[in-house]
Formats: sequence, structure tokens, C-alpha cells
Amino acid sequence: MALEVNGKSIAVTDAGYLEDSNDWDLDVAQAIADADELPMTERHWDVVNFLRNEHVNANGAEPNERAINKAMSKAWGEKVSSKVMYEMFPETPSKQGRKIAGLPKSTRKGGY
Repeated sequence: MALEVNGKSIAVTDAGYLEDSNDWDLDVAQAIADADELPMTERHWDVVNFLRNEHVNANGAEPNERAINKAMSKAWGEKVSSKVMYEMFPETPSKQGRKIAGLPKSTRKGGY
């Protein structure tokens, strides 16, 4: 499977994750979100950037929903509930967020 981004073919898995994380950039992220029919807002990008930062700067960390909620609560200056996160990322915030962030599919077993 592939996404066409700026005239370039980007290989993705059947689940929509990048086959090569080095292909990631903001245009690719937007194309992944578009394929998921997910309108991206500034808050969506905050989550994506948080997940990328955690993965790159914390030895491949895979924050769960609780960690994402806490980080976004701090960033946005308000309590962020799971309901809000799931409204933003209906396919699970940590998984769909990672996909848009160009990161590998999570190896964590579900759970909060």
C-alpha cells in the first residue's frame, strides 16, 4: 500500500503505518490523517508532536492514554478527559496518534 504525497509514493502497511519512519514529515502526517478522514487541529498536532518527542527522546517510549491525557492537560492548561481524546482520535489516541506521527505500531497491549 502507498500514499501519494507531493508526487512521491510513500509505502505504508495495510494498517496505514509508515514502512520507513524516515519518510515522515508534516505533509506525510497530513496525508495519513486525511486517509483516516481525521481533520487535524492545533490540538491534534500537539498530541502528534508529544508522541514523536516521547518516542525520539525517551528511547522509543509509547505513552498510553493516561500519559497523553496528563501531558495535554498540562500543555492546554485544562483537565483533558479520555472522552475528549477519543473524540479527537477515534481509533485510540495512542495508536492513531502514533500512526499520524510516523511512528511504528505500538507494541503495548491495550489498556489505560
